[in-house]
Amino acid sequence: MPSMASSAAFSHAGISHPRFLHAKPACPPKPVPAQRPSRPELISAASTPRTSQAELRPDSKNASALSAELRRLARAGRLPSALSLLDHLSHRGVPATASAFATLLSACRSLLHARQIHAHLRIHGLDTNEFLLARLVELYITLGATDDARGVLDGMQQHGATAYSWNALLHGHVRWGRGEAAGPVADAFAEMRAAGANANEYTYGCVLKSISGSVRPSMTMATATHATLVKNAFAGAPGMLMTGLMDVYFKCGKVKLAVRVFEEMPERDVVAWGAAIAGFAHKGMKREALEHFRWMVEDGVKVNCVVLSSIVPVIGELRARNLGREVHGFVLKKFGNRKDVAKVQAGLVDMYCKCGDMISGRRVFYNSKKRNAVSWTALMSGYASNSRPDQALRCIAWMQQEGIRPDLIAVGTVLPVCTKLKALREGKQLHAYALRRWFLPNVSLCTSLITMYGTCDHLEYSHRVFHDMDKKTVQAWTALVDANLKNGDPFTAMDLFRSMLLTNRRPDAVAITRMLSACTDIGALRVGKEVHRQVLQLRMEQLPLVAAEVVNMYGRCGDLKAAQRVFNRTESKGSMTCTAIIEAYAVNQRHKDALHLFTWMLSNKFVPTKATFDVVLKICEAAGLHDEALGIFNSMVQEYKLETSQENFDCIIRLLTDAGRISEAQRFADLKSTLFNLPTPLLNSEQE
Repeated sequence: MPSMASSAAFSHAGISHPRFLHAKPACPPKPVPAQRPSRPELISAASTPRTSQAELRPDSKNASALSAELRRLARAGRLPSALSLLDHLSHRGVPATASAFATLLSACRSLLHARQIHAHLRIHGLDTNEFLLARLVELYITLGATDDARGVLDGMQQHGATAYSWNALLHGHVRWGRGEAAGPVADAFAEMRAAGANANEYTYGCVLKSISGSVRPSMTMATATHATLVKNAFAGAPGMLMTGLMDVYFKCGKVKLAVRVFEEMPERDVVAWGAAIAGFAHKGMKREALEHFRWMVEDGVKVNCVVLSSIVPVIGELRARNLGREVHGFVLKKFGNRKDVAKVQAGLVDMYCKCGDMISGRRVFYNSKKRNAVSWTALMSGYASNSRPDQALRCIAWMQQEGIRPDLIAVGTVLPVCTKLKALREGKQLHAYALRRWFLPNVSLCTSLITMYGTCDHLEYSHRVFHDMDKKTVQAWTALVDANLKNGDPFTAMDLFRSMLLTNRRPDAVAITRMLSACTDIGALRVGKEVHRQVLQLRMEQLPLVAAEVVNMYGRCGDLKAAQRVFNRTESKGSMTCTAIIEAYAVNQRHKDALHLFTWMLSNKFVPTKATFDVVLKICEAAGLHDEALGIFNSMVQEYKLETSQENFDCIIRLLTDAGRISEAQRFADLKSTLFNLPTPLLNSEQE
């Protein structure tokens, strides 16, 4: 994104603003007293003489002191200096201890440094130390050097590699795999068994983690691992491995199998209960998650912060405010002064905000002793979801005044707020901040920027962000298409849709419906048929949302026969498709037929929605059917318990007034004024 960072279009993005600050905190840091230097100064002051002492005494052969110096340098993040000292020790013939090498391996983050440490292991005669070699294997895998790791492991096999060494290889694959570790772990596990090494509980734990952490968890691997565990009596650790197996089944979507594993556990500790609750929450089974949380408390299992972090969001999604208050009281009583309570407090803020109780959410937030980016993001999200976007926008400045830098999630939370407020200047400042922090080209963030610039009538910026994206997803294409539609350029939107198809991107239902909507707006029947052909090729014609939009497109473009044909072919008819065909007939002035379709819809047990009643009442108004409109209005309120709008009342009032039923119209006008806090109009026989 360097072109964007330097373009003139964003040159004023970093200008200071009363509600926005730069990446650095606006408030200057508090002066540090001279008698209490900060930790980095303490490290620097202590390191200089000790390092120089080791280096100015080349004749020193105090192995323990020099090894301690190696450990200190590595822990201080000065690995190059530690390797220079290690070179000096090698030339002087002074051996470094195994603990020093273990510290160096833990601090290593570079393949070049890893290979240097490997060479020094040979020089210092530690190339047969299984502990260090296993750490080296894991380090190589973590750094992506699979061949180096295999070379070390092959050398260890000559001396009889144990499960410890193989576990290091498996664990390295799990750490480095990033959702694709299941295949390499399965291959390494098969090779381990072929080599005759005995797997232990940590081996099976790595296998289970590789499956559950995969982007697409394999049920075949899960059942095969389950069978192996049963055969080997769960390697003597049924609690740990059955918990991992339960998590795998939840990730594979097999809830019944996960519950069966949970019920067969000989003992259920807090980790097992927490995994079950998190699994139910992940699958959207909120009631089951709460039920298991209650059973856990009744069994006398001590609740920890991890379990609370899983259950508090569930309470928020259920809007169970009273239960949330009970959990809040429990947190205050049991975890008031603990350091790990910050994540739970952020969850409580989010829970109260989802329940619409911003006062309690703010109270929890401002009473937190340690606020971080997560808690600030929860508060911002709460303001945004409770119709207070201006406050959400101010929060990102306030958090920087506390010295907390907004992270990727915080920026992603505030960008839709800028879109809603059409706050172009603040959106540009967020864009500049994201560039400085190297958040871009994050796909989700870029998509939000495209939408924001399109809503703020800066379509050229939307195109610029889109073209600078490395990976253009369907969501990004759809956002750009939508931005062009909002700016009154449906023809460019159609060209973009065709370009997306040429890149072999499979449009989703949202993209298809947006294109059909564009065809409807400009009356482009020929292009609409082209989109319909794509719907048929993608086999989306049975999706209610897509089918309803196709019917609506044909109806508004005047091809009522095609609309009826699509409706007849739709197998899974519902309220959306029925509303679409009713509206299609209404647009083409076939009011009686539209009302017959509404009657057919009710007789076939389809439940009408608010949108259905809005369409039908407009049909009655256009046809002058005041008695039918009154019956439909009463059915909407009394039978289907739907909320009425001012437009619904206006429709009834106009119909009754036109029919000369002034007293009834006045009663509806009075009722409308009472419900919506409006002044009561006085109707007369000449009023329309």
